[in-house]
Amino acid sequence: MKKLSHRAASCRAFVFGIIAGWAGASHASGQTQITTSQYNNARTGAYLSETRLTPGNVNPRNFGRLFALKVDGDVYAQPLYLTGLQVPGRGKHDVVFIATEHDSVYAFDATEKASPLWQINFTDVARGITAVPARETHCPFINPEVGITSTPVIDSKRGVLFVLARTKEQTSGTGAQYVQRLHALDVTTGKEVPGSPVMIKASVAAEKRADKQQEISFDPLVEQPRAGLLLVNGTVYLSWGSSCDAGDYHGWVMAYDAQTLRQKAVFNTSPNAKESGVWQGDTGPAADDNGNVFVVTGNGEFDPENGHDYGDTILKLALGEGNLIVRDYFTPHDQETLNKKDQDLGSGGPVLLPDQNGGHTHLAVVGGKDGSLYVIDRDRMGQYHPATDDVVQTVKLKGGLFGAPAYWNQHLYVFPDGDVLQQLTVRNGTLALAHSGSMAPVDPGPIPTVSANADRDGIVWTISTRSWEVIPESLAVLHAYDATDVSRELYSSEENSDRDRAGISVRFTIPLVVAGRVYVGARNEVDVYGLLHSATRH
Repeated sequence: MKKLSHRAASCRAFVFGIIAGWAGASHASGQTQITTSQYNNARTGAYLSETRLTPGNVNPRNFGRLFALKVDGDVYAQPLYLTGLQVPGRGKHDVVFIATEHDSVYAFDATEKASPLWQINFTDVARGITAVPARETHCPFINPEVGITSTPVIDSKRGVLFVLARTKEQTSGTGAQYVQRLHALDVTTGKEVPGSPVMIKASVAAEKRADKQQEISFDPLVEQPRAGLLLVNGTVYLSWGSSCDAGDYHGWVMAYDAQTLRQKAVFNTSPNAKESGVWQGDTGPAADDNGNVFVVTGNGEFDPENGHDYGDTILKLALGEGNLIVRDYFTPHDQETLNKKDQDLGSGGPVLLPDQNGGHTHLAVVGGKDGSLYVIDRDRMGQYHPATDDVVQTVKLKGGLFGAPAYWNQHLYVFPDGDVLQQLTVRNGTLALAHSGSMAPVDPGPIPTVSANADRDGIVWTISTRSWEVIPESLAVLHAYDATDVSRELYSSEENSDRDRAGISVRFTIPLVVAGRVYVGARNEVDVYGLLHSATRH
């Protein structure tokens, strides 16, 4: 490689400083912070400050399972991470935060197998407060209990972790109520900060419902939060979908003040119908630099003019006075067919690409169950046309998409259902297939994530998990691929299964890659992988 001039080196550093800033996984003065789902609010799924793991050392000889962090419930939420955190009475630690379906949040030292630095649990059996039994949600997908599913979010400046938890609580007599609360926890102790928690309550006006209801209220049993939490401009955004499409559910998006936990705005995606949930395969709503929020809805009626109903739509929302305003949207031309065939656009989450050359600077990418991957101009999203889609590009995949793609270094990585990992180049806002993975097709297609050292040493990571059928003995399998050519698989945790086998799998999990380690959520544990010569294996 030629030696860069001082000016060229400065320009290169500036460019990748922008990329790292977009990546959102802060690495200022050695302080690494992974504070939100998929590393950043653009949801690019790329951690760009990884200096230890490279395509040269991630292999079965040098890399493997180091230890497991045991917890009290299934781990669907992506772990989060802060380095150099001063924990009262315990000293300074690099900390990984883990949330479970048993309504617990843990803070562990990220580098070793040890007892938690702190743990908080939102249940109280003596008082009749438990996580929600799965049978009472009429859905076996999260089983045996439902507590914390959505990936939390951290306000690193204030040292506060926000988490959305579900509970079942006995009332006087033999009755019970179902409750959802937004909690704000001190990251150093796990204690609730002043004003926390707040109970989730909301209602919206309805004007043209067939059942003549004039108001729709939030139902804490029927509404299931799966998409990750979003923090932008001092506002925490929460969203909801359904449990197996059971009951008269709606899509909800709510905004809360990050300091006071005061509810700032409520938006319902189907006030004059039902359905249109926001679940996104457990990935997070996205936000751009102007604070616009992008969410994707699933099956439901589409009638924005008369009913204000947005089934199978990617919405661009802006915070107004007491409400969320639809600034723009895109709905596929065949939305009615998608709805009838259970082909949710909202099985996938949005990814906002860095600024592109050409005629479309600001792009979003999203795909759903029917296998269409849409490239959308965020400044003019195309809305709805019954004959054709007014988008920048549509790429047809061989299978549906659950979750979201990952983006790195002018490449997009997507893993369709029942297919193999696909690597597409991004040039002037246009996608083109570059390479396909070499492993056998899997169901469901996992959510990829990328680790890299700026524009070097890129690795694509995925977790193969169980299908929609409840198969308790199905194991999570960690895979790593060369991000410059995904047909080259670097590592699989099943190659040396006696040493590296992970725990029982759960669906839609995203690995956390940071500081030379990979964290894999599973049933009652998080498996930690890394370079074998740099840590003691437990």
